[in-house]
Amino acid sequence: MVGLDCAAPELVFDRWRSDLPNLSCLAAAGTWGKLRSCIPAITVPAWSAMLSSRDPGVLGVYGFRNRADTSYSRMVTATSEHVREKRIWDYLSESGKRSVVIGVPQTFPVRPLNGCLISDFLTPGRHSPFSYPPQLKEEVLRIAPDYEFDVKDFRTDDKDRLLTQIYAMTDARFKVVDALLTSEPWDFFMVVEIGVDRIHHGFWSHHDPQHFRHQPGNPYERTIHDYYVHLDHKLGEWLATIPQDTSVLVVSDHGAKRMDGGICINEWLWREGYLALREPPRPGEIITLERLIEREGVDWSRTVAWGSGGYYGRVFLNVQGREPSGVVAPAEYESVRDELARKLASIPDHRGNPIGTRVFKPQEIYQQVNGIAPDLIVYFGDLFWRSVGSLGHGGIHTFSNDTGPDDCNHAEDGLFIWHDPRKPGGGRKVEEAQLMDIAPTLLRALGVSVPRAMQGRALT
Repeated sequence: MVGLDCAAPELVFDRWRSDLPNLSCLAAAGTWGKLRSCIPAITVPAWSAMLSSRDPGVLGVYGFRNRADTSYSRMVTATSEHVREKRIWDYLSESGKRSVVIGVPQTFPVRPLNGCLISDFLTPGRHSPFSYPPQLKEEVLRIAPDYEFDVKDFRTDDKDRLLTQIYAMTDARFKVVDALLTSEPWDFFMVVEIGVDRIHHGFWSHHDPQHFRHQPGNPYERTIHDYYVHLDHKLGEWLATIPQDTSVLVVSDHGAKRMDGGICINEWLWREGYLALREPPRPGEIITLERLIEREGVDWSRTVAWGSGGYYGRVFLNVQGREPSGVVAPAEYESVRDELARKLASIPDHRGNPIGTRVFKPQEIYQQVNGIAPDLIVYFGDLFWRSVGSLGHGGIHTFSNDTGPDDCNHAEDGLFIWHDPRKPGGGRKVEEAQLMDIAPTLLRALGVSVPRAMQGRALT
């Protein structure tokens, strides 16, 4: 199983199909299609939803960082400790099957399994205990002394440095895959490469003619294309190495699309009277809500709602009996939430045109709602616009990212290619496949019964 974080189906299946012979051959001989991501369509929690076949509400993970409790300031990073549902390798371990797992998001801190594991981009660094069994770390660093879990500061204007880092990280990981693919016994082997996501965020405007920053003929116009070709070539080497009767799955957790701009969610809430500040942002100062909370700049006694930034927006209501200084009466909760959802969906672009924002209530899209969920999840401009959490922009629209240069947002559709050489036929395109279908597909292929609690269905 090869996971390409953020890989875009329109690039693999359409635009560059003839340049990616190994991916194209797998699709032509197997089953393929778009793969609808979870809501929210981001790395955390998408990979865990995929591999457990449980939605983010069941997992209780709504993003990379989540509210730790109902206070106003405590946020925690969603590591492996927050994934309480079994994932594919847990079921395989129980069935006596051996797994090799490399780079899968939300696997740090590492947990035991029947097999071996190298943790993900949330790993602090090579000094950390990043492997199971622990002694595998020595072997990884022998094979790739400069092994990296992520690129540093991928939101940067130094594109040459970023590109060098991405290739160095990817190639070091692939050296380890090359070694373990043949030295370790396995029934299930999985690697996730985060470099696809990083190269999209760093270079999307350089290759997309529809991006407002695109300059034809720029020196990075083929950068993303060439990286996909690089990945496809490595996939070909692996296909030549593994036994011919091995089933192969290539998958991405979400796709990518250009970013047209940002909606300053807390600036909007403040201007609309939902977020009360003790004093307005200082002239020329861009300040995060977290910093305002730290310096007690929010008047919670008059605040109805606040939000968070990211590739999608999260809105939290200040509810009586739930938050420390709640002002929204429980009896008025739904009416206030509906009002906010309606107003958020109607925010136009900077020219006054509608952008097609979609707003979700967790209780309506998840099987369960565990942990501290947002009251509303917002896809500004159907994810062509991101949510910007800071204040002081002088308006609700911005065209620069407050966390550093970033060219792209996430798209809801990732991709999958499933090739089982033991089954005749191929080239079948599947419509309406979704993220949680992957785990039951894998279990069925490996001869393990699919738990009834899983929310997806086997694709083959």
